[in-house]
This record gives sequence, structure tokens and C-alpha cells, in this order.
Amino acid sequence: MFLPVKWLSDYIDLDLDIKKVADELSLTGSHVESIINRAGNLSKVVVGKILKIEKHPNADKLVVCQLDVKDEVIQIVTGAQNVFEGAVVPVALPGASLAGGVKIEKGELRGVESNGMLCSLEELGYDQSVISKEAKDGIYIFDEQTEIGISAIEALGLDGEIIEFEITPNRPDCLSIIGMARETSATFDIPLKLEKPQIKNEVEDINEYFDDITIETENCKRFYAKVLKDVEIKPSPLWLQNHLVAAGVRPINNIVDLTNFVMLEYGQPLHAYDLDDLKSRKIVVRQAKDDEVLKTLDGEDRTLKSEDIVITDGEKAIGLAGIMGGFDSEIKPTTKRVLLEGANFDKASIRKTSKRLGLRSEASSRFEKGVDITSAKLAVQRVCELAEEIKFADIIAGEFDIYPEKVEEKKIKLRTSRVNKLIGMEFTTEEVSKILNRLFIETEVKGEELTATIPTFRLDLEIEEDLIEEIARIYGYHNIKAKPLEGSLSVGGRSELRMLERRVKNVLLSLGFNEFMTYSFVSPKNFDKLNLHEEDELRNVVKIINPLGEEYSIMRTTLTSNMMEVLSYNAHRGNLNVAGFEFGNTFIPKEGQELPTEVTKLSIGFYDLGDFYFLKEVIRRALWQIGIEKFELNRAKTEFLHPGVSAELFVEGESIGFFGEVHPIVLENYDLKKKCYVAELDFYKLLDFAEENYLFKEIPKYPSVKRDLAFIMDNEVPAYEIEKIARENGSDLLEGFKVFDIYRSEALGADKKSIAFSLIFRSLKKTLVETEVSEVTDKIIKVIEDKFDATLRA
Repeated sequence: MFLPVKWLSDYIDLDLDIKKVADELSLTGSHVESIINRAGNLSKVVVGKILKIEKHPNADKLVVCQLDVKDEVIQIVTGAQNVFEGAVVPVALPGASLAGGVKIEKGELRGVESNGMLCSLEELGYDQSVISKEAKDGIYIFDEQTEIGISAIEALGLDGEIIEFEITPNRPDCLSIIGMARETSATFDIPLKLEKPQIKNEVEDINEYFDDITIETENCKRFYAKVLKDVEIKPSPLWLQNHLVAAGVRPINNIVDLTNFVMLEYGQPLHAYDLDDLKSRKIVVRQAKDDEVLKTLDGEDRTLKSEDIVITDGEKAIGLAGIMGGFDSEIKPTTKRVLLEGANFDKASIRKTSKRLGLRSEASSRFEKGVDITSAKLAVQRVCELAEEIKFADIIAGEFDIYPEKVEEKKIKLRTSRVNKLIGMEFTTEEVSKILNRLFIETEVKGEELTATIPTFRLDLEIEEDLIEEIARIYGYHNIKAKPLEGSLSVGGRSELRMLERRVKNVLLSLGFNEFMTYSFVSPKNFDKLNLHEEDELRNVVKIINPLGEEYSIMRTTLTSNMMEVLSYNAHRGNLNVAGFEFGNTFIPKEGQELPTEVTKLSIGFYDLGDFYFLKEVIRRALWQIGIEKFELNRAKTEFLHPGVSAELFVEGESIGFFGEVHPIVLENYDLKKKCYVAELDFYKLLDFAEENYLFKEIPKYPSVKRDLAFIMDNEVPAYEIEKIARENGSDLLEGFKVFDIYRSEALGADKKSIAFSLIFRSLKKTLVETEVSEVTDKIIKVIEDKFDATLRA
């Protein structure tokens, strides 16, 4: 950010060396990148007036100008096409220095004496990006009222230094002149000169020009607007242009320049609409429609998504909220009536839209970091105050201020003892209060405790430690004396259960799952949604004595209902590929015990990501991560799971949990249209079977052999029984088993199915031959045929 020192002086009396100012501000946390002196290489450039212009006798493209520079009239030959008699221009006198080290001396051009040079802004060191369109080509023309003979360097405001700061993302309030004035005031303990905007003369009534503003999205926190009439679009006064250029902004016209000026001043982005271009007398702020197209000020057609916020005139979008205005309602030379907007938008929404569209602006760079909600009104009123002062518009009486949820100033408790402990100093409560007051944080002192009222522009202050950091930086880290560390050391670590959790979390996160956290308090209605019968043991719950409401009146006995609520919540908001897990306690009441037994469980759930077999593989990988390779599956008898697409999981004969597809009735209860899959494992039980250390095997040297088999058998035979037989009879050669197809049809017969699976064989000692594989395969086939009366398909 560029901070012109002249502009800063409007708010604070700063009679200090600029290097000292920069050093002190750096020490209090405002890192200075550089100090820019634009007039450093310029000298002997004055304001002159062209009295007479004659053609050059020896050159068609040159003219001879007589110029009044106050103390004398000088002659200069120029080839500029935009000069005219009476023009007030910058004149480089003999001996002058210009940008790039150019020196000006007396001389002759085609036989005619020339005693200096008329200057363009680029020759005075201006960057092309900040030169207005009118001044880009040819000699710069001052306002005719500019005093003759004064320094052109002073007239253009080039004589003041500019401090360039690197502003950290947590301090969006410093992305403004007033914000940095506050920092300077706090650093040097100098009063801040800042008054609220005053509009002296308002006319008529805003309701005669405009009807209403409606906010239809929670992503717009406030929308403030006023109307200006009889607007005269013209170049801004020189002082205003000078301020903008010094801050790195190109002047355009008085209305646009004022909105930019106040944005830089307050940090509040503003937008001006040509009122006559609006199709109706109202503004509606809403979420965009998918594939809605808006042509922005840069002339580009933007295809929008539902997560974008748009400003509309009740019929169509006229602006991309917080980022850029629309092309069809921009300020034009013919504009006579203006609707001036100061709004506040959700920073996350602005950031996502700006990133997706690849469209960054001064407005979006501020909104995406956070803007003080109170500045929306102040900034609009400041523009009106300046418009009235410059006399290029009349201000209409009245305002529209749509502010659904007023933001109150936060209050934070602060202990002096805590301040001294963390900083390592011995501050008194009064000293702490004084430092905070310098930062415009009002304090109320009670003994050694303070209550700090946080101004709304300090979005970064949330907790006691934030205030302690503020005290330390304003006092000066360089003033804090070093002290030896104090304290006792202790060896800490995670419990065995937490270590297992961490390992399983890593697996689930790597597979694309997010970690969920839900309340332990739930509603009794959850059991009805899960379709549990009245006698189900999960209905035996701990009731809350003083619940927040019926929705939070009991302690949960299962995590599945919480998981279903999360999946339902995301599905209703159009989120795709939702997958998550939660480690949480369930609370089981025990007879004779005052407190319930807390059982740690792992819940997994997803939709749009896979099927039953994907969930099975997820659980297999999670168990493998904690050293459990062997487990068995039986058909689950859980009411809220699909009876044909679910399983109960056993490790060494003990039931660990269940998983599968959610029953269609339960999906309907949660208003879900998608198939959902859930699992719930008693994680605490896994402690008895988990392994801390792994034994790794050598990577196989020899190739594997694959056999695909398919059997026709009774529909009731579960797939895990087939796998069990295969592993029991596959000797040490069977490396893998995978079902890849289950098929049912009338052709197979009633209550029959075809199940196809792959067997993977491998020896760690040699390459297998056909006879070895066939011997094991034939044995597996015979056992399956005999036990299940199955028929091998050709």
C-alpha cells in the first residue's frame, strides 16, 4: 500500500523526519517496503502560461511559443499538438532536471532559439498506469486558475514522500489512509484529527428518485445508498487528482475519482450507478443464477455461478458485488443522476468468486480480507460531503440503509497479570489501559482487570492474547528486555487410543474424507428417523436436566444419526461427493451408576463417492493401518441399514460394528434422494486387537497367477462365506480374493444367483506352475460345490 505523507498530514500533525516515521512504524508492526521521493530528480520546473503561438519558419511540425513564467517571458519551440494560446503548462527552464536524468539547456531548433521545454507528465516521472486518458498524449495542461510562476513540482504534489507498506492479511483496517493514520497516532502518541462527514445542504426527498433496496442473500451484511442529482461529469480538482496519483490510482472523472479517493481514505469500496440506466426504481441484492451472464466494466462477459453475489435492478444484474460494476450502468459523460452505494459483503464469498473468475480489483482485495461494516455509511456520506464542497452535484435528502443484523462492538476481558507474564514486563493496569486507548480501544478498569471495547474496524482482535500482542508491539518489542526462560519441563504424549485415532485419521483423510464434529446432545426424534423399534436398546438414553430445547434434550447413544444429519444438510445445499468421519463418544446409561459409560466410536459416511464395496475397502485400509488384517463379516441386523447391502464386522469373533447402505425408509425420513453409506465401529474395542509395530514383507519377486470363477448357488449364501472357504483351502499360495460380479435373473432360477470372484495366487519362493494352481483351485471348487450345492459356471 502507498501512503502519501501529504495525505497522512490531513489527519495527524507529524513534524518528524520521514525516515524516523518509517522506522518507528516498522517497529510497531507496519512493515515499510520503501520510501519514494518522486521529486528527487526534478528541479527548475515551473508553471507557465502560453501567451502567443506562431508557426516555425523552417519546420511545418514545430511552433514557437511565448510563455509567461511570472518573472519573464521566454521563448520555447515545441512539436506538441495539444498546446494553445492561454494554456497553463509545466515549463522546464534552462538547467532543469527531468525524469530519467534528462537535462534541459538553452539551444536552437531549426534555427530558432528555444529556452526550455514544455513537459508531459511522463517526462515528470509519472508512471503510464496513473496518467489520465486526457493527459496521456502531449503536454500536460493545468487548470487555467493555477498560479503562474510557482513550482510545477509543488502544483502537481510531487514534492511529498510516499511510504510503501506491506500490509499483512490480518490487518485489513490498515489498507486505508485513516487506518495508517490510526497506527501512526498510536505509534507516536499524537492525536488523530478525524471528524464525521457533514452534509450541509440536502434537497428534495430520496423517495422521489428511488423506491427500495432489498437484500435476498445472507452474504450481503449491509447496503447503504444515497442519491445525487444535477451531476456535472468533468475532471477532478488538481488536489484530488494529485492524491490519487500519489496512491497509485489513475484519475478518471470527478464521480469515479471521489469513490476511489474515499475508498483509499476509509478502506471502504464504493460504487456509483447511473440512476437513469436502472430498469426499475429499486435494487435487489441476491445470489446469481447458474450460467447467468454479466458484462462487467472491463467489457468482458462473465458467466456466473450460484455462489456469486450480484446487484440487480430488479430485472437483471448490474454489478458483481464486491468486485466490479456492470458495463450497462457505469458513469458516463452524460450522467446526471447517481445512486451511490456503500455495502458490506461476506469475505469468503468474494474471495471465491474473485479467484474463480480470475478477476481482482481494488474492491475485491479489500472485501476478501474484511471491511468494517460501519464504514459503509461513513464513506458514502464522505463522498457526498466532498461532492458538495467541490460543487458538482446536489445531494438528495434521505437515505436507504438495509442493515439486517447490526454488528456490536466486542468486549474482551484482560488481566494485567497475564499481560506481564506473557510479555515479561511489569506494566501497571493504568499503563496497559493507556496503550490500548492509544489504539482507540476503550477500556474500563476494575482492579487489575480491564474490559476492552473493540472498535468494529479491528476485525483481528478476538481473545485476550490478541490484546497482549497489541500492547507488546506498541510498547516496542525492541524495548522488552531479554529474560531467561522459566518453567518446569514434563514429558507428554498421546494415549494409545489417540495414537490409533491419528493413524486411522490419516488413512481416511488420504481417501478424501473430511473430519466432522457434531454435538453430543441430540433429539429423541433421531431414533424415529433411524426407524428403530420401540424396544431397541439405543433408545435407552441419558436425559439432560436443563436442555437447550427438545432438539438437544438427550445424550447420543449412536453416531449414525449425527452422520445422517450432516449428509442431509450437505445434500440439501447441493454439495457433491460428500464424505466424512467422526470420532466421538456415545453415552450409555448403566444401572447402578450415577454417570453413563462413555464409549468412543468411529462413524463414517458418504454419498456420491462409491458403493458398499468402496466402504468395505475404506474400513479394511483403516483396520490395516492399526495392525488388524483379518476380520469376518456377517449379514447385519440393523434396522436403519439395507438388509441386502449391509454387514456386521467381527474381529476374532467379537462384534466391532456395522456398515452398509442406508435403508430407503431412513433416507426418506432425512429427505435424501441419494444413496448413502454409513459405518459405525466401536473404536475402543479395537485397542485389544491393534498392533503398534509392523512387520513388513519383501516385495514379491515372482509373478502372480489369477483365476476367475463363477458359481450358481442359493441367493441366501453370503459372499463372505465363499471368501472364508477360499482362504481356508487356498494354502499359503492364496494372496487375494475379490468378488467382482453378482448376477440374478429368471434364467438362473428362483432364489438363485451367480457370484463371480477372482483368486490371486503367488509364491514367495518361486514361479508357480499350472499344476500347483489347479490343485488348490480344484480343492476350493469342490468344497464350495459340496457345502452350498453350487454349480460351477463354464
